[in-house]
Amino acid sequence: MSDAVIISSRIRLARNLRDYPFPNRMTDNERQEVAQKVKDLMCNGDFCGYKFLAVSMEDLSEIERVSMVERNLISMEFASPQKGKLLITTEDEKISIMVGEEDHLRIQVILKSFDIEKAYEIADKLDTELDKYLHFAFDKRLGFLTQCPTNLGTGMRASVMMHLPALRESRTVSRIANNLSKLGLIIRGAYGEDSDPAGDMYQISNQVTLGISEKSAIDNLKSITEQLVNSELKTREKMMESVEYQDKIGRSYGILITARIISYKEAQKLLSNLRTGICDGIIDSVELHTVDKLMQMIKPANIMKIKGRKLDFSERDKVRAELIREELKFR
Repeated sequence: MSDAVIISSRIRLARNLRDYPFPNRMTDNERQEVAQKVKDLMCNGDFCGYKFLAVSMEDLSEIERVSMVERNLISMEFASPQKGKLLITTEDEKISIMVGEEDHLRIQVILKSFDIEKAYEIADKLDTELDKYLHFAFDKRLGFLTQCPTNLGTGMRASVMMHLPALRESRTVSRIANNLSKLGLIIRGAYGEDSDPAGDMYQISNQVTLGISEKSAIDNLKSITEQLVNSELKTREKMMESVEYQDKIGRSYGILITARIISYKEAQKLLSNLRTGICDGIIDSVELHTVDKLMQMIKPANIMKIKGRKLDFSERDKVRAELIREELKFR
């Protein structure tokens, strides 16, 4: 599968402990009790062959919490300093568990490129081991019980992050979205429903969790993802025949390496153009992983986390331009 289009693969499992009410009915003491149980289980030595760290949302600054949202490590709903909200994660952040979100546990595995089956394998192993000790709420007819009925059944969301500049430029994403909904899939911005596809990044995921197996959901997602990749690459090939489009890529690179002030929105669009130019051989002086790194690094909270303090819009725009020039090795 082409790295020109696929950014990452994610599996997320929603789970609840059978001996506790759903989070919206829990007391603060119950929240903290569940968090402590999970922490004691996962953070004392190796768990499933991984070393986990635990971080309480109460102990983090607003900048640190929002930075985690920008890195797709936690949801925006989870980014509040409420008692019992605990993030358990590996150091590389490939595996994370939100304790105390909409459900008691949100198990998440994110892997680079198109490796959805491996991500599921890791998530399934963790799920099985956690269930041995925590005892998840499960019904023979309905499957895993979740606070929101739309997650009943497998409780699984499988998703792929994709870079689709050509399909967005050709205005075919909305048509694709309508067709995908008929197949039990949804396409949206990088941060979920109603979010803006900054940098032409889209997330495609399954909507149906009840009456379908995990394998069927993953197979369906893989099939549609492959079709989207082919469609994106064919559309890019046609666009690249245009001198105007090639010029847009060259100009984007020129602005990125010389700008002293740049907004987040402009930077993401220009980096998207640069990423496309690298993949199609127009730009050969920058590596793909550098652009992917920058697209994360220059987000507002991440910039403030790097600087270790709050910055206003104008300060962030200056720092953003400086970081981009530094990463692209232009002085």
